[in-house]
Amino acid sequence: MSIEVNNESGYAVEGLDEAEFAALARFVLDALHVHPLSELSILFVDADVMADLHVRWMDEPGPTDVMSFPMDELRPGREGEVTPPGTLGDIVLCPEVAAKQAVVAGHSTVEEMLLLTAHGILHLLGYDHAEPEEEREMFGLQRRLLLTFLAGR
Repeated sequence: MSIEVNNESGYAVEGLDEAEFAALARFVLDALHVHPLSELSILFVDADVMADLHVRWMDEPGPTDVMSFPMDELRPGREGEVTPPGTLGDIVLCPEVAAKQAVVAGHSTVEEMLLLTAHGILHLLGYDHAEPEEEREMFGLQRRLLLTFLAGR
């Protein structure tokens, strides 16, 4: 699995370890039976870059926490049946926005960013939360995957 993590944000986050984000991504993709030769990019950007992306792609002002840009529109596989290999896409996170959300949520910025990474991967795999039933499914899976990953670290 090729997972590239780049921090271009210039935002100092205590305890930020790019290898941990790659490990989480690998864990989530393995759990969802994504082909081991698939590719994923995770990018941390500053608030100005994220605000520009948010306006350009969502037509909404200001920076947001995470955006997902799917490439090959891969979907989760099943036990014994992995997806075909491909490029999953890009996840772009804004540590500055994540830091503010972490304070409200009562956990660290890194924990918030890990949650957003799992969230972004699920979006790349076709999950959404526009409808209440979709939200329950996506957020439940996101929580289970993240807690299982964190318990093993």
